[in-house]
Amino acid sequence: MTVAHPRPCSIANSLAVIGERWSLLALREVFFGVRRFDRIAANTGASRDILTTRLKKLVENGVLAKELYQAHPPRYEYTLTEAGLALHPVLLALKEWGDHYVTEGEAPTVFRHDCGAVLHPRTVCDACSQPVPPDSARAVRIGGVPQRSAADSPGAPSPTDT
Repeated sequence: MTVAHPRPCSIANSLAVIGERWSLLALREVFFGVRRFDRIAANTGASRDILTTRLKKLVENGVLAKELYQAHPPRYEYTLTEAGLALHPVLLALKEWGDHYVTEGEAPTVFRHDCGAVLHPRTVCDACSQPVPPDSARAVRIGGVPQRSAADSPGAPSPTDT
């Protein structure tokens, strides 16, 4: 019997760190400025044991930092690390997708730039700064060729590990 090995994938690796519901909701709260466990728990609806596990995993993986703010009893605040801050466009894109395709009957929360304009996540080319739709991008493994299987349809974007 042949064992199938999944394709190497940074998306799968990222989901192993941040892909659980309570992890993403905890990150949302920290991005909104909520730093303390009790408020994160109240705002997400996560049980204490699940939230403890998710926050510990985010700290262990370098997404959040845990800082003591009270010695007796010990209490901690959570802050975003460089890796955590880098998730801002990911959360913004997920929020906008949810606003468009999932959420009904609620006024969406918008994020504004310092100039006052509403922020929208976009993929842009590093060289020319033009927006890049999915059909005009191709995945190329650094140091290799795009990974496609015979089952991949012609013209479809190839999977990536970037």
